[in-house]
Amino acid sequence: MGKTLFGIKLSTFQIIIAGFFGLIVLGTLLLMLPFASSAEGSATFSDAFFTSCSAVCVTGLVVRDTATYWTLFGQIVILVLIQIGGLGIVTVAAFTAMISGRKIGLLERSILQDSLSAHQLGGVVKMTGFIFKIAFSAEFLGALLVLPSFLKAFGPDGIFVSIFHSVSAFCNAGFDILGSRTGEFSSLTAFSSDLLVVIPTCLLITAGGIGFLTWEDMAANKFHFKRYRMQSKTILTAGAVLVLVPAVLLFFTDFTGAPFKERICLALFQSVTPRTAGFNTADLSKMTGPGLLVTGMLMLIGGAPGSTAGGMKTTTAAVLFTNAVSVIRRKKAVRMFNRKVEDSAVKTAAALLLMYLTLVTAGAIIISIAEGLPLRDCLFETASAIGTVGLTLGITPGLGGLSRTVLEILMFFGRVGGLTLMYAAISSRETEVAQYPAEKITVG
Repeated sequence: MGKTLFGIKLSTFQIIIAGFFGLIVLGTLLLMLPFASSAEGSATFSDAFFTSCSAVCVTGLVVRDTATYWTLFGQIVILVLIQIGGLGIVTVAAFTAMISGRKIGLLERSILQDSLSAHQLGGVVKMTGFIFKIAFSAEFLGALLVLPSFLKAFGPDGIFVSIFHSVSAFCNAGFDILGSRTGEFSSLTAFSSDLLVVIPTCLLITAGGIGFLTWEDMAANKFHFKRYRMQSKTILTAGAVLVLVPAVLLFFTDFTGAPFKERICLALFQSVTPRTAGFNTADLSKMTGPGLLVTGMLMLIGGAPGSTAGGMKTTTAAVLFTNAVSVIRRKKAVRMFNRKVEDSAVKTAAALLLMYLTLVTAGAIIISIAEGLPLRDCLFETASAIGTVGLTLGITPGLGGLSRTVLEILMFFGRVGGLTLMYAAISSRETEVAQYPAEKITVG
């Protein structure tokens, strides 16, 4: 199914990609307006495009401090880009059509289904309204919870800071406007032990990262976990494991010089934020090798399908892990929660892992050669970009044009999704009419 645009027939995946890219260009033009930044004249195309790309792709990597470089207008533009990029441009377009009373046709429903990673076409329009209800409710509540701390630190400006922070956290964007008081590129380091900031931020990140299909399942079945779909069970279980286990590891490997209470907050927050929010409450450059490795792995895994988070997705990691267990135990099929996982899902998960590792490594090598930087730092940066995380070891602001382009490509890939890009490049699926003879090959 496709749509003709300017005489060109596009598939649903190509339309999604075109929408995201168009939004990035629009954001770039708005950020280049003279009153959008504190720069003399206006922001450069390079700075504006990188910032717009990072905001739409809800990554959080920045070349200019958001609080000190961009004016209130520029910050509002970034906030809107984050909201649209987080919820999805197709979802926002569908919601706009709904409230305007326009009927949503079959093509739009098909595009919406692909955008939301929904399993079936029926109910996707109703799902759009549910998404906005969840998003706005979570962001409003999150802003109220962090408001006391930000009012104390920023005065009346704390109201806008709270709104900006709540939207950025729920959309897993990692942008902040705290630098005007706490120092450029400081993120949440000044609030590392403030539970009224740390806990709500963790909850917002988690709420946005578990996916709207999971929220729908939870709303329908409440606390009856056994009634949930296999995907929802996998997302919630894998999500809990990916928070608790890294938190324990980070507690014992990093932040050893901090007081006990702050150490717990640091370990918990740094296990949540890599998937894929991008805020940090600790100086990442001072983390140990094991701590950075754990963080890098979490960045690549990311959040759930159909969520505001990026990465390979928790379901991909769960399928790969379960498949490995099945191979070791010599089981013929991959099973999760007493259900068989389709072979196509296992193949897709393996393909995604290979793609992400290849792109992260290739991008890091290019940046390392171009900038003369240690490969470890470059790997961390490219993993952060493709995972749409935004965590950095501090090298992004000083990167040259080629390296910025590499990160922009990785951010776009991570937000739109590897499968979407592959399906867009190969718009038609060839039907296999011939079966080839099988032959054994030794693996491992």
